[in-house]
Amino acid sequence: MDLLPPEHSFVSDNAAGAHPAVLDALVRANVGDATPYGGDRWTAAAVARIRDLLGAPGAEVLFTYGGTGANVAALQAAVDPFEAVITASTGHVHTDECGAFERFTGSKILDVPTADGKLTPELIAPLLNPLNGEHNVQPAVIAISQATELGTVYSLEEIKALADLAHAYGMLLFLDGARIANAAAALDCSLQDLAGHVDILTLGGTKNGMLYGEAMVVLRPELIRRARFARKQFGQLASKMRFIAAQFDALLSDNLWLHNAQHANRMAARLADGIRDLPGVELMQAPQTNSVFARLPAEAVAPLQQWSPFLKWGAGVRWMTSFATTEQDVDRFLAGVAQTVQCADFATAGVL
Repeated sequence: MDLLPPEHSFVSDNAAGAHPAVLDALVRANVGDATPYGGDRWTAAAVARIRDLLGAPGAEVLFTYGGTGANVAALQAAVDPFEAVITASTGHVHTDECGAFERFTGSKILDVPTADGKLTPELIAPLLNPLNGEHNVQPAVIAISQATELGTVYSLEEIKALADLAHAYGMLLFLDGARIANAAAALDCSLQDLAGHVDILTLGGTKNGMLYGEAMVVLRPELIRRARFARKQFGQLASKMRFIAAQFDALLSDNLWLHNAQHANRMAARLADGIRDLPGVELMQAPQTNSVFARLPAEAVAPLQQWSPFLKWGAGVRWMTSFATTEQDVDRFLAGVAQTVQCADFATAGVL
């Protein structure tokens, strides 16, 4: 292809570097010594910010290195080995964490097929009354991703409905918030709104401008002790905690977390709008957050990936935007898609 590829690819929001404000915060945190394992002023400041954003002064905030560790430790705090977690079949804890939940908790996942990556009370209801008592695994947690792995978003009313169902059955609601900032931007709501009915959640940083780092937020006091020990056992208790906390402190200052997510969502919308005008390309759904799912001729996929990488996704492809994506990146990529699809069409017709 004779076109310049975009500077930032659409392979994942994990592919982006760190936001300059986050890097500056790391440099400042690197001066002098600090008490390890979270006994430092950066951790105290970041914990205070998260509690304030969630409107939860009593929440336990536990920083971790990454999303898998945060998810597994959080769920370990909520389940026993004879219990189960209900999640969508596309849920990250089920599909993309290499069985870490089952390996480390000894518990079971009950996955539910969905059309859009979202659970509903109606889909969950058949799993809530095990018929044979101790012979059956006992559902204990409903786990949702916000935003979902298919780029969809739970409304506040949908989250409340799932929480009400969980609590009516003595269960808990867990929220995987790796992209919670993008969901808040899409819904034009606060983090407090999103966490209002949740018992335990993870708060993502890596996909929204940090080098690494996530946070477990425990909103049920009876889970705090288990969560702290689970984090340690899963190798997620950082000795130099200040370098995770300082990143969160920067990300959560002056609404940077929200501005980053809003920008990523806008770039996905720009990409989707451009795709609608391209012959041979089908937009599978209007993007709600920072992911675009599309179908294009099979012959076009590999050449386009070689020019600018992205992931195949089922019968289509997935293109992700981030805080670092620019309008020029989107426009260059659209030009490359158009040229590649046209060449594929000519080849199929025997013109080339």
